[in-house]
Amino acid sequence: MSSILNEFKAFAVKGNAVDMAVGVIIGGAFGKIVSSIVNDIIMPPIGWLIGGVNFSDLKFELPSVQIAGETMQAATINYGAFIQTIIDFVIIAFCVFMLVKGINKLSSIKKKEEEKPAEAAPEEPKPTNEEVLLTEIRDLLKNQAK
Repeated sequence: MSSILNEFKAFAVKGNAVDMAVGVIIGGAFGKIVSSIVNDIIMPPIGWLIGGVNFSDLKFELPSVQIAGETMQAATINYGAFIQTIIDFVIIAFCVFMLVKGINKLSSIKKKEEEKPAEAAPEEPKPTNEEVLLTEIRDLLKNQAK
């Protein structure tokens, strides 16, 4: 039993697990904020512009049925809530896209800095024609002296 606790402890204190937990918590809170923005700020003006429609009330009611002489409540297809959920998703997906794009840009800048080769030692300048001729003359004179 203690080995399982030790394994769990090692897992829980790893940086990746803690980072993931923080991400999930912040993501849940962010989702609630986006839902509130869509439901309370974006959709009311859109509904007003198209004729005073409340999107959360938009639904298609299916016919009621009778089972064993008892009338069952009619089922509804709540397409207004579905539209709001789609808008939530688009906003969250765009925010995640921008976040990932920013992280990728930062990591590519960091990689470029790491990949930069160390500055090579400066090359010695090529000898001029005069220097080449003088070197040849010197070598010829050394060979004659021998």
